[in-house]
Amino acid sequence: MPALLAPLRGMGRERLVFLSLVTGGHTAIHWFQTMFAVVLPSVTQGLGLNEIQTGYLQSARQLTSGTMNLPAGILADSYARLRAVILASALLFMGVGYFCFAAASGLGGAVIGAALIGLGTAAWHPPAMGALSARFPERRATALSIHGMGATISDTLTPLGVGALLVVVFWRDFLHAQLLTGIAAALLVWLGLARQFAQPTARPSGRSLAGDVRTILVNPAFLAVSLADGLMSMARQVILTFFPLYIQIGLGREAFELGVYVALLHGMGTLSQPVLGILADRVGRKAVLVPSFLLLSAFYLLLGRVAPGWPLGLLVLAIGMFFYTLVNITSAAVLDVAGPRMQASATGLSTAVTQLIVLPSPVLAGWLVQRFGYVAAFFLAAGFMAVGVLVMLPVRLYRGADPLPS
Repeated sequence: MPALLAPLRGMGRERLVFLSLVTGGHTAIHWFQTMFAVVLPSVTQGLGLNEIQTGYLQSARQLTSGTMNLPAGILADSYARLRAVILASALLFMGVGYFCFAAASGLGGAVIGAALIGLGTAAWHPPAMGALSARFPERRATALSIHGMGATISDTLTPLGVGALLVVVFWRDFLHAQLLTGIAAALLVWLGLARQFAQPTARPSGRSLAGDVRTILVNPAFLAVSLADGLMSMARQVILTFFPLYIQIGLGREAFELGVYVALLHGMGTLSQPVLGILADRVGRKAVLVPSFLLLSAFYLLLGRVAPGWPLGLLVLAIGMFFYTLVNITSAAVLDVAGPRMQASATGLSTAVTQLIVLPSPVLAGWLVQRFGYVAAFFLAAGFMAVGVLVMLPVRLYRGADPLPS
């Protein structure tokens, strides 16, 4: 424990305050993100959607998230003083998206709501992660992992709360109320972070940003990690879409039990994120990513074959050790090769590549589920993780013994 806490003590009070504020906002953003998986079965059944149409909702969320990440990153790098406004808008988009879900009468309205939720995701992550990477260049994976802890705390508690509320509150009423939640959270984030971005900074020219983007696009490490991250995200989206349906529709369990499983899926990340983040800063990115990808692939193969109850709960806990934790490590590997002027843009570019790769995976998994059952979706997710290992093996990443990137 002293060895784990030492990197935190070395960050300094001012940077720790900034890290705490951004992490708190990330906790709020993941209230909305994690809610999606828990309310999806209710939306699916309430609107009479089939598995392929449910896949469209996930793909719509991925489409806006993927296409808007790069613009959000460039905007944050170009207008650094507006980052608090950009981050607050992310929460507002989320609230409006769920309000559209609640007001929808069919697939069209639900697709619009899912797209707005994806826009909220895109508006948060490049500005937040870029700012953290720039302020913590010597402890990049550690800072991003602590930022991720805010997400996993919310990811753990949200399914339990939402699952319990859906037992007693009609799903449309619950989603209508999220508009007010989004407005309140947006105001708190803006008030908390406005002063943190008040210092004037030199604004890069459009030509210099374009040149930096072209340079990073041909970097082998950037391309390999982005592709591996995309494959991991494909697997994650398949699990997030069809594991809840498997529990509530395939096994006939209640919404609260689904919430427990989703909470277990995220809960272990609260402990594993700082550990793996500090480890990745010390021993290198690939030393953490490759074995973790292989373990997740093996765990996905067991889904659908393990009995409900405590055996499935233990498996979900094991998956949760890596489920979101590895995103911080792949993000750090991407930002290692990005210049200091384009930390948010590099995050947005990598995420755009990742999300566009992910786009067809929920629909493909929906087709497989219709033909072969839910186990086929879990096998597909395992295959994506295994291919991700093959993509990363040939490239050189930060190895811990090298000088830390700046």
